[in-house]
Amino acid sequence: MNKLIGTNFRIKGNGIIFEGGKRLLQNKNKNETKPLITLITVVKNNEKYLEKTIKSVLNQSYKEIEYIIVDGGSKDDSLNIIKKYSDQIDYVVSQNDKGLWDAMNKGLSLATGDLIGIVNSDDTLRPNALETLNKYYLNYPDIDFFFGSVKKHWGILHGYRPWKIKYSWFFYSSHSTGFYIKKEAAEKVGKYSLKYKYSSDFDYFYRMIVHQKLRGISTKKNEIFGDFSPGGISSYADFWEHFYEKNQIRIDNKQNKFFLIVLIFLKIIYNYKRIKSFKFKEFQIFIKQNFF
Repeated sequence: MNKLIGTNFRIKGNGIIFEGGKRLLQNKNKNETKPLITLITVVKNNEKYLEKTIKSVLNQSYKEIEYIIVDGGSKDDSLNIIKKYSDQIDYVVSQNDKGLWDAMNKGLSLATGDLIGIVNSDDTLRPNALETLNKYYLNYPDIDFFFGSVKKHWGILHGYRPWKIKYSWFFYSSHSTGFYIKKEAAEKVGKYSLKYKYSSDFDYFYRMIVHQKLRGISTKKNEIFGDFSPGGISSYADFWEHFYEKNQIRIDNKQNKFFLIVLIFLKIIYNYKRIKSFKFKEFQIFIKQNFF
């Protein structure tokens, strides 16, 4: 099996704008009695929220943290904010990349923790999030991944319902701040696909749950790991473009096509209020390419 996780001590290659962090100055001695939790933040031009995200990681009550920041070549003040905290961050690199999912793959290649999680650059962790995660990690040694509850502006996302993955997007709490996977399990799943613009995390979860048959568990509803800000890559996506991409992921992962065509028509009917923006020609192309 080709190793993915923790293969890089540092990022190499052309076009590195900045590199820093504790990793370049000293070797960190791992505490053998507690799991090391790697947190990855990827960012590009998000000076408005980034510092709040960084502080939420550095102020965790649980201290066995490896914090990695991958910057995609920000042109705003993001890199200066990162430099302000570089002596507390394990590794930071700024380099042009192929987008969000490519940056996350870089982060995975740098991760050495027993558990790995993503904290997007406009989301924040609650102070005791990783203490709660550690409790679940110790109490459920046979579980491969964990979903913590996450607060959005309209309510709390919680629970894990794997049986819903083949017909619904709403089977888990959140990818950012809420999802943590064991290192050896992440090796089995592999990289985030660069084929998809908005929802490579959905493809990742599909491979993790359906193909690899890894086992997960969720925290209780009131055990909130983080706060999820309005926005994010999927929030500015064209609704129908995003709709096609998610169904393309289902097709690429070999879901039954008869079931899918019925599901697609039912979801179009359900979203009839958005029918004014529906483009029939794009729909015809999608159906022709995937079903005929």
